[in-house]
Amino acid sequence: MLENLDPVLLARIQFTFTIAFHIIFPAFTIGLASWLAVVEWRWLKTGNNVYQEVYRMWVKIFAVTFGMGVVSGVVMSFQFGTNWSIFSDKVGNIFGPLLGFEVLTAFFLEASFLGIMLFGWNRVSRKMHFASTIIVASGTLISAFWILSANSWMQTPQGFRLGEHGLLYPTNWLQIIFNPSFPYRFMHMVTAAYLTTAFVVAGVGAYYLWRKLHVSHARVMFGMAMIMAIFVAPFQLVVGDLHGLNTLEHQPAKVSAMEGIWETERGAALKLFGWPDQEEEKTKYAVEIPKLSSLILTHDLDGEVKGLKEWPKEERPPVAWVFWSFRIMVGVGLLMILTGVFAAVLFFRKKLFDTRWFQLWCMALTPAGFIAVIAGWFVTEIGRQPYVAYGVIRTAESVSPVPGPHIALSLLAFIVTYIFIFGAGSYYILRLIAKGPSTEEKAYGDHGVDEPPLVTDMV
Repeated sequence: MLENLDPVLLARIQFTFTIAFHIIFPAFTIGLASWLAVVEWRWLKTGNNVYQEVYRMWVKIFAVTFGMGVVSGVVMSFQFGTNWSIFSDKVGNIFGPLLGFEVLTAFFLEASFLGIMLFGWNRVSRKMHFASTIIVASGTLISAFWILSANSWMQTPQGFRLGEHGLLYPTNWLQIIFNPSFPYRFMHMVTAAYLTTAFVVAGVGAYYLWRKLHVSHARVMFGMAMIMAIFVAPFQLVVGDLHGLNTLEHQPAKVSAMEGIWETERGAALKLFGWPDQEEEKTKYAVEIPKLSSLILTHDLDGEVKGLKEWPKEERPPVAWVFWSFRIMVGVGLLMILTGVFAAVLFFRKKLFDTRWFQLWCMALTPAGFIAVIAGWFVTEIGRQPYVAYGVIRTAESVSPVPGPHIALSLLAFIVTYIFIFGAGSYYILRLIAKGPSTEEKAYGDHGVDEPPLVTDMV
């Protein structure tokens, strides 16, 4: 029975497991590093030690998360050689430099200055410490730049030629790096990272407010997070729409799967819910809003939207996975926007920090960003199938010649190891949150004011 295990399916499951596990860490650290830079800037500007204490709490969480991201990223990188060696051989001339640039320009930068962020208090000047925080935050964005460029190239490959033995050679690096989908996917991912961090910080701040613990610090966390919810969550909706239009241009089959549309039609309805049946080629039990899909995708109520039947069955992605992952992502995004609306109303009523039900609401939405990010990556990666480099290299042609049982064994080892290692890391983070900000240690001999910051100070 073990001999009949499909190595392609198992390799895909293993990569899905490792990338879904990995993406939550950079999604958090990208936003957290930038937020820490803002918090430290507020401390330097106001002299209020509440900001410093918030910083020193969250920088420890950043360090643990950064470490887990590095470990999970290394494991994921090894799979290019173990499970996807044929793909690595074909695209190594393109992928190798892109990933190398990420290490040279981003990872070394982050690793060099992270130590100053963690251990530089009272050892370097305030300006040097702040500069280190900014450099680490910039490093996370540079890292995202190169990783998203490489992954976007897999979605919209260009700037290469096909050589002997199916090997791909770069012909224009600017076209490779700035491929058609890259600007939209980079902005979409970075914004998602900021929102992910905002809702984690909001959840922790809401918990402290609910328990009436560290109230001054909680007001900083909660207030700054709500600013992100008010302004950035709606902005993400606009970026997502632009990204969707770009995907419609370059990967129309993916968009048809996202919408669950099988027949090409004008004035296509938006299917809120339903069950895409790939065998019967229809979406069952659909709940629809007339013409809304055409309006969203073409900005025309009677615009034409291609159905999945326009492509042969072997060219279609797994529709149900793409359809439902997309709805989870959008649904969570709408909850974030709704949170921003609630926050704005409560702020003007001067009840932002005192409304108990809203604190419970924000605590419940603490993992919202992680859920949306993973769902979005499912849409992106599963929707690209059956290609690993869209329109160029098929997934089935990219897997290593490794027997299925061997991949199954390594997948099981990954699951057990990840549960143990990352479970311990997550437990330590929860302990740091339970402990809360420390008010005992002051940096640079500074014993400035400790009054609660005003909301207007945080804007």
